[in-house]
Amino acid sequence: MQKSVISQVQLGRSYAKTWPMRKEVAPLFAEFKVIRATELAITVMPILAMLTLFFQINYLGSDFLPQAIASSLFFISLPLQGLLWLGKRAQTELEPAMQQWYNELFAKMVANGYDAQMGKNKPRYLELAELLKDMFDKMDKTFTKEQF
Repeated sequence: MQKSVISQVQLGRSYAKTWPMRKEVAPLFAEFKVIRATELAITVMPILAMLTLFFQINYLGSDFLPQAIASSLFFISLPLQGLLWLGKRAQTELEPAMQQWYNELFAKMVANGYDAQMGKNKPRYLELAELLKDMFDKMDKTFTKEQF
């Protein structure tokens, strides 16, 4: 199932909001670093693109307009690349070892009072993010410390 670029970016944005930005999961998953870098790029890169465009045109002249536009477009594309990666990752099915860990974590959470239905047969990273977020939000701290 191929998604459009816009829906992939929107999914990446919602996945970034869903993912728990906790130090406990940071060493285990790349999402922590990618989300932080993407958030930084969203705030910094448009300004950097405008400054690059301004200074290149101002100091080099209009003869270098194509190069100035190309470098500005590159800077603007960096946050989109992060969001596209996050959108793709959200749709990716978990590997067998990660799927087993997901099922074990879900079973432990249900045994400790978590009220939810079992997810899909083949969970994706989006379901893992939702489960981890629920674990940190709804379960007690001793349970979360036992898991990590």
